[in-house]
Formats: sequence, C-alpha cells, structure tokens
Amino acid sequence: MSTAKTSIPKASIISDFKEITKIRLSVSVVFSAIAGYLLGAVAVDVYTLILLAFGGYFMVGASNAYNQIIERDLDALMDRTKNRPVPAGRMSVRTAFIIATIFTIAGITTLYVINPRTAMYGAISIFLYTCVYTPLKTKTPLSVFVGAIPGAIPFMLGWVAARNDFGIEPGTLFALQFFWQFPHFWAIGWFLFDDYKKGGFFMLPTGKRDKGTAVQTIMYTIWTIIISIVPVFGVTGDLKLSVVAAVIVFALGLVMLFYAFELFKKRTAKAAKQLMLSSVSYITLLQIIYVIDKFIR
Repeated sequence: MSTAKTSIPKASIISDFKEITKIRLSVSVVFSAIAGYLLGAVAVDVYTLILLAFGGYFMVGASNAYNQIIERDLDALMDRTKNRPVPAGRMSVRTAFIIATIFTIAGITTLYVINPRTAMYGAISIFLYTCVYTPLKTKTPLSVFVGAIPGAIPFMLGWVAARNDFGIEPGTLFALQFFWQFPHFWAIGWFLFDDYKKGGFFMLPTGKRDKGTAVQTIMYTIWTIIISIVPVFGVTGDLKLSVVAAVIVFALGLVMLFYAFELFKKRTAKAAKQLMLSSVSYITLLQIIYVIDKFIR
C-alpha cells in the first residue's frame, strides 16, 4: 500500500460533502434539538422528530457552507482548515454556494412544516452565524458572544418544535447552552491560538492566553452550572428536574469547573484541550440526564 502524499489530498465527493456541511457538528446540533423536543413533547411524534433531525442538519449545514465560502482565503492559511474542500481547490465556490442555498431552503421549509415559529428561529440562526458572527471573527473577540446565540438555539429549538411556543422553558434551555458556549469555545480558541492567529482570528476575550481569559472562562462555567440546576426549584414552568438529577448535573458541572481552574493554573494548550473535551461530555450528558429524568419521574 502506497503512503506517498500528494499536494492536494484525494478525497471523495462524499467526504467533501460531509466536510462542507460539517456533519459531526451537525449531528451534535441535531442531538441537542432532539433532546429539547423530548423535553417539551407532551406526546412524542416520530414524524416531527424526523423533520426536526433533517431540518436541524440542513440548518447547520447551510451555515457551515456559507462560512467556508466567506472564509476560504483565511482557511487556506490555517493548518486546521487548509484541507477543506473550497480552500484546497476540490470544490468550487459555485458548488459550495449551491449546496448552501439548497440546504437553506430545505432547512427552513422542513422546519416550517413542523411550525412557523421553529422555522423562524432556524432562519435567525443561519442569518446570525453567516452574516454577523462570521464577519466579526477577524474584527473582535466579541464575535464569540454573537456566535453563542445561533450555537444555543438548537436545544431551545426542539422545545419550540414540540410546543410551538417560546416561554420560560425554552428560554432556560437557550440560556444554559448559551453560557456553556464560552468555556467551550474559549478552550478551543486557547489550544488553537497559533493556528487561529495565522488566519487573523482572535477568539479569546482578552485576545491573549492569559489569566484574564482563564478567569472569564471560570466565571462563565459557574454561570452554566447555576443555570443547569435552576429547573429543580420549580421556577421554569414545565421544565422540571428532580433533586437526584440536579445533583448529578451539578457534579458534572464541577468536573468542568475543575478543568477550568486547571486552565487558570497551568495556562497550557493541553489544559485547554482537556477543558474542551470535558465541556463536550458535560453538555451531552446533561441533555441525556434531563431527558431521562423527565421520563422516569
């Protein structure tokens, strides 16, 4: 078997399609949306679940395709992104734009079939990610605050799909995932700092890998933990949490907080990567616990 490398790695059309739509990220978004739906559903409707899964995938896929078109020249400068289909030259801008457009129409249409409010939030997510967050990434670290809005919509979107209403319950789900975005993305921005710098992206709140960034990471982790247990106090309408589930969720939050403090103490790329991995585990397990708790209560 040959191990020779070419200047442009050969990749199949399928793998390029998966890359342009960031299928792994899309799956995590769909997972969040489905968790939100299961929390909000009075009776689970499989048809709505399927529509939500496809609509969520289309929504994220469109956002990512637009993002990779806009940032193609900057992506070519970074090791992490230079082999993406557009900057590597395997896919034309025209093809990527066609995919993005089809996904936008398919996503909004699919979510509209569920209910118009779900489609509206899906459209807002695509707009904010593409037209506000992406252009701001090279201009200000505040872009992370903007990007946290579309990033927090999926969990809430699932509840809206189930209830066709926005209230304290989806608002709480949105707040939880909104605050979680900061330690998650700042950890990524930390261990990929040098690579982001090549593309002109400054994702950390202070613009540096310093104590100020680490302190803010700790603060937002604490806010995430607080919001995660608010439903146990019975102040979030139909979104409820048992004491046992709240204790487990709180313990998960403490694990993430531990790694946030480790980042503060060590300020290394390894510590940042550990925080990022713990944050992914945290949000995934939290959503699973929320759903299980609802159905066994």
